[in-house]
Amino acid sequence: MNITVNQWKKNPIRLLLNIPVPWVFVLGYLVGLIPQFLFPIAIHSQKASIIIKIIGVVLFLIGAFFASWSLIIFHKAHTTTTPGETSKKLVMSGTYKISRNPMYVSLIFAYLGEAGFLMQAWPILFLPFTLFYVNQIVIPLEEEVLKKDFNLEYENYCSRVHRWL
Repeated sequence: MNITVNQWKKNPIRLLLNIPVPWVFVLGYLVGLIPQFLFPIAIHSQKASIIIKIIGVVLFLIGAFFASWSLIIFHKAHTTTTPGETSKKLVMSGTYKISRNPMYVSLIFAYLGEAGFLMQAWPILFLPFTLFYVNQIVIPLEEEVLKKDFNLEYENYCSRVHRWL
């Protein structure tokens, strides 16, 4: 279901791209809070709760660190972080050596971390919907623009670095 830039311009769903991707993750999490409050899942073991909370904090901090690092790299390159916009430079250093989408990977870590330290299981069930949107709509649009703008350089980069990890 890859969408080209021209198809996207004709698609009414394009309005979703006006929502920054981090907010898409926030909205997915908030939707997950509805069943969380209606049908809470409780962990009765205090030891398990402490372990889950610690893991959650660690995941959240890892996500926040890598998101910040990735954003700093983009800002230093004076290029855009908005899906579908033309980039001034193809960023391939730092976190972008291990993932073509380290900001999205870090948002996943932060999302899972928040669910862990807040002990909220339901939002985790809604994460795949967010990832489906990012993987099937946002990233293909970004990749098409990057292929158009950087051609062979981007193709070589894609052959060396995976989309996610």
